[in-house]
Amino acid sequence: MSNVAHTAFGVFGNATALFLFLAPLVTFKRIFKKKSTEQFSGIPYVMTLLNNLLSAWYGLPFVSPNNILVTTINGAGAVIETIYVLIFMVYAPKKEKLKIGGLLALILSVFAAVALVSYFALHGNMRKVFCGVAASVFSIIMYGSPLSIMRLVIKTKSVEYMPFFLSLFCFLCGTSWFIFGLLGRDPFVAVPNGFGCALGAMQLALYFIYYDKKKGGDEKMPTSADNAIELGSTKNGNGKAHQAQDEKGKPNIQHGVNGDV
Repeated sequence: MSNVAHTAFGVFGNATALFLFLAPLVTFKRIFKKKSTEQFSGIPYVMTLLNNLLSAWYGLPFVSPNNILVTTINGAGAVIETIYVLIFMVYAPKKEKLKIGGLLALILSVFAAVALVSYFALHGNMRKVFCGVAASVFSIIMYGSPLSIMRLVIKTKSVEYMPFFLSLFCFLCGTSWFIFGLLGRDPFVAVPNGFGCALGAMQLALYFIYYDKKKGGDEKMPTSADNAIELGSTKNGNGKAHQAQDEKGKPNIQHGVNGDV
């Protein structure tokens, strides 16, 4: 019975994480249309790619048994993020291309080092611990990205730039992988996703607190069509909210989405 539940939560986690990986399509539709990356940053996509690669490697049977569902979604995520990075580099200014290209080379080197050391130099539980710690660190960093937008919500007392469904899927993704990790008795899956589950719950709490306090109740629920929101897409790449302008002159603020396990 526990094996069935373990698999079920893994499958559900795959579905919710896939939704989050596809969230930036709104931004890339705009990049295609404008033929420019504007004020968006490519750094979050590169860092998410590293997280996906490390997590996908961790889920392989010879690293950690019974975690193949971790590999499937992060493998898919790595492909999606690679496409995002390549598209970004096509439309980015020359200086930005060099920066993103250099960062891409660095993260691929980091992943290669982790993979080679763990495969050739480590065995058994030591291999699992080494890869698990590396994957967990970057998962927690990715889950921490929305902290800046949460601070903005508290400061402005408005959820205009924190779409409900994005927050909901962040919570569902973190929760499903947290339970998956608990059922599989795997702290390297449970701990970072428990952190993500808690942050997702905080986002939902903030949403309902400040949505109920809107003046006159006439402020509409934000959607991805009104505001493209994703992983820390500011030029400085540090996850801080950044305000740009869309075609109608409305603010367009980016913040963290992770969807990684």
